[in-house]
Amino acid sequence: MPADRNNDQELKTHLRSLNDRWSACCERFGYDALWLSAGNAHFYFADDQGPPFKPSPWLTQWVDPAHITPGSGLLLQPGNKPQYFAYQPSDYWHSVPELPEGSETLEVTGFATIDALHGKLEELTANQSILFVGPPESSIAREGRNEHIDENPVPVLNYMNYYRSRKTEFELSCMREASRSAVRGHIAARDCFFADGSEFEIHMRYLEASQQTEPDLPYGNIVATNENASILHYQHQARYLPEIVHSLLIDAGGTSQGYAADITRTWVRDERVDPAFAGLLSLMEEHQQQLLRGIRPGISYVDLHRTMHESLSRLLVHVGLIKASTDETNDAGWSEMFCPHGLGHLIGLQTHDVGGYLTSDDGTARPPPENYPSLRLTREIEADQVFTIEPGIYFMPVFRDALKQAGAPVDWDLFDTLARCGGIRIEDNVRVLADGVENLTRDAFGAAEQDG
Repeated sequence: MPADRNNDQELKTHLRSLNDRWSACCERFGYDALWLSAGNAHFYFADDQGPPFKPSPWLTQWVDPAHITPGSGLLLQPGNKPQYFAYQPSDYWHSVPELPEGSETLEVTGFATIDALHGKLEELTANQSILFVGPPESSIAREGRNEHIDENPVPVLNYMNYYRSRKTEFELSCMREASRSAVRGHIAARDCFFADGSEFEIHMRYLEASQQTEPDLPYGNIVATNENASILHYQHQARYLPEIVHSLLIDAGGTSQGYAADITRTWVRDERVDPAFAGLLSLMEEHQQQLLRGIRPGISYVDLHRTMHESLSRLLVHVGLIKASTDETNDAGWSEMFCPHGLGHLIGLQTHDVGGYLTSDDGTARPPPENYPSLRLTREIEADQVFTIEPGIYFMPVFRDALKQAGAPVDWDLFDTLARCGGIRIEDNVRVLADGVENLTRDAFGAAEQDG
């Protein structure tokens, strides 16, 4: 587990790096001060309750979200120590997070009222040009203020989004811990599946083993049995077992100090009942591992995505799903109808992290190719990026219709046999090294297996 945020040397180095990066940003774009807003709490429409508060990821990069309340923020004035302004009301309805301790790299001040917080902010930034980054509804613009305030200017966000893909050692430590938490959940979920657990029971075991509540999760768990596994973002958890259980696809993550893990595994219940699916699952595992071996700095993620489809085309021909040559299958784009999503995405402070299309810090972007509209990452691969590798293959009715319309020479009997298992996705989170990857997901599984 990462060391306490108040004492960890990795954290101090991380905060200095953030200070340098934001200071350079302010200098480049001509600002005297930066305000990173946590955002405000929200209510559901026509209600006095709302979803759990999630602070802006730009602030959680500085401060553990466990210590962040709505209305808080961070003030950075280049040349001065950054200051975290924590709103700490006297509240008998809710528990107020403890005030984090200050350090040599971050000053911390608590405020009992928002007016006092804003008053101090106005005092310290009088007549300065201010860069505001955060949810628009938490704007600090006030009538009568003389300061110039720019709210979320696109060139600034592009500049900072570009650099956020490169993780510091502190961020990597958090992501390793998030992976360990998620893996504990995945192992428990797998065991529950083989012990006749329903989707709902599997979900609950996942929460228990990963020691997370639903608001802790980086995204809603996808717990899909049988045909449900073909639905990419399946959102239910059935309370009952199907008459015959064939398969489970579970896409579920973890968080640590605001940083995410995003892991998917697919399981077949009985290889004797579903031998074709079990064989395909083994081939997809090999397919994913081959893609991982091809990662290195300097290549384009788009090229890696193309390699995935070339490999998937070979696999479709090899198992007899497509009765054509590999070249014909690939040229026709039939593999895209079995796997319509991208190979992966950046991950960090957000599950689908920002900056996936940016090619430089000036905001130049590379959109996804026309035939891969769902690809979220088009950048050149660089050391210390962290992204997912998650090839998939699915047998959903809508894909069957598209394949028939395209005239694809599909073995429809085999397609229907596999369709009762829904689909397959295998997803790992990897950090790019100079000569390969650090696989955060597989390392966490390996450690868990060693611990028993």
